[in-house]
Amino acid sequence: MQVGILEGCNVENSTTSTLLYAPPGTYWGQFDEISKYNVHLNVFERLWAAWYAFMQNDVLATGILSFVMHELVYFGRSIPWMIIDRIPYFNKYKIQNQKIPTAQEQWKCAQLVLLSHFTVELPQIWLFHPMAQYFGMATGVPFPTFLTMAYQIAIFFVLEDTWHYWNHRALHWGPLYKRIHKVHHQYSAPFGLAAEYASPIEVMMLGFGTIAPPILLCAVTGDLHILTMYIWIVCRLFQAIDAHSGYEFPWSLHHFVPFWAGAEHHDVHHERFIGNYSSSFRWWDYLFDTESGPEAAKKRRGRRMVKEAKKAQ
Repeated sequence: MQVGILEGCNVENSTTSTLLYAPPGTYWGQFDEISKYNVHLNVFERLWAAWYAFMQNDVLATGILSFVMHELVYFGRSIPWMIIDRIPYFNKYKIQNQKIPTAQEQWKCAQLVLLSHFTVELPQIWLFHPMAQYFGMATGVPFPTFLTMAYQIAIFFVLEDTWHYWNHRALHWGPLYKRIHKVHHQYSAPFGLAAEYASPIEVMMLGFGTIAPPILLCAVTGDLHILTMYIWIVCRLFQAIDAHSGYEFPWSLHHFVPFWAGAEHHDVHHERFIGNYSSSFRWWDYLFDTESGPEAAKKRRGRRMVKEAKKAQ
C-alpha cells in the first residue's frame, strides 16, 4: 500500500506507520483501528481508508471498487426503466410509444453490454489509476470539499460533451457509421439498457471523453481525488442511461435547464439517424445547426425566412 492513504490527517507518525503497515487483517478490523486513532474523520472517510488499508494495493483497490460501482450503477439505473416499460400507465410518456422493447431485445442487449464491460471497459478502468496517479491523483482522506468536486465535475461535463459531439458527428460519416456506429443504432427507439450497446471501437472512442478530462485536469492542476472521479462516473452513467430511456416527463430536467439535452433530444437522434449529436447539452447542435426533429426544422425555416427577408430589402 502506498504511503498517503491518510494524507492530511493530524496523527502521530508512529500511529500512521502502524495503520499503514499493520499486518493484513479483516476489513472491519482495519476500520476499527483507523476509527480509534482518527476520530476527526467522518464514517465514509473511515470506511474508505479501511478499504485501501485492507487491500494493501492501491491499483487493485481502485480497480475492484471502480468496476463494481460501474456495474451496480449501470444496471441499477437501467432496471427502473425496464420496469416502467412493463407498466401501461407510463406509455403516455414514451416518446415513441408504439415501440416498447421486448424482454428478448433487453436480454440480447444486456449480453453485448456485459461482454463490452468485461472485455473493453474493465481494462480501461484498471489502467485509469496508474495513469491518473502518475499525474498526482489523490486516493487518501480527508475527502475534497463539495465545492471542489462540483466545479471539477462541471468542467468534466462540458469537456465530455464537446468530445462527444465532434466524435459522434464523425461516426455518422458513411464509412465510420457502417463499420462502427451502426451497432448502436440497431434500436431506433432507444431504452436505458442500450446506453452502452455499441461496438468496442465506439466504446473506447467515446469513453475516452469520459476518462480524459479528469486526467487532463489532474495533469494541469495536480488536484484530483478519485472520489470526484467516482461521482463523475455515476453522473455520466445516469445522464447516458436517462438520455436513452425513451421517456419524456413534465418534470424532465430540460424543462428547467433549457440547454440540457435529455431523452427528448437523443430519442430524435435514434429515430431520424441524424442530428442531435451532443450528449449532455444542446449548445453545440444549436451553434452548428445540427439540431434534429420537427421543432428544430421549424426554427431553421424561420431563420431562413428572416435571412431571405433581409436580403430582399
